[in-house]
Amino acid sequence: MPLVLTGATSGSTTLQSTDAVTAVLTLPSTTGTLLTTTGDGSGLTGIPAPAALSTASGSAPSYSARAWVNFNGTGTVAIRDSGNVSSITDNGTGDYTVNFTTAMSDANYSAVIGWRVFSSVNIRAGGFNNYTTSSVDVYGGYKGGSNAFTAEDPTYASVSIFR
Repeated sequence: MPLVLTGATSGSTTLQSTDAVTAVLTLPSTTGTLLTTTGDGSGLTGIPAPAALSTASGSAPSYSARAWVNFNGTGTVAIRDSGNVSSITDNGTGDYTVNFTTAMSDANYSAVIGWRVFSSVNIRAGGFNNYTTSSVDVYGGYKGGSNAFTAEDPTYASVSIFR
């Protein structure tokens, strides 16, 4: 893996800190140039900017959400904001499919849901069904006084996917 430095040396064999320098690292594969920079390194090119990382501390690994969505499930479904979610399909009262923009590597991911309805104080519950690489079905409602589950559209629903 050769590292090549080129620059103006003013007749000297040693590069000075004020010399313009270009560093190129070439990998032994078809990926080609990994990075190129000149001067103080402020003009790095060839490396995609990383997404913001968490500020978690400790030795355990930190994992980011692969997809997330906050949506209104009443009336016409409306996504308030999302990441890697292309759309929500309304399958009926309290039943939705969250569709991913970029598919998961497999269907062995973890899904987390939050479900809120302003009209009642009954205990809300949400669940998941049909995990696929391109979507997951979510549903929710409440358990009333007769212990029967009643499907209900949420005012606020949040779904996060971790892999």
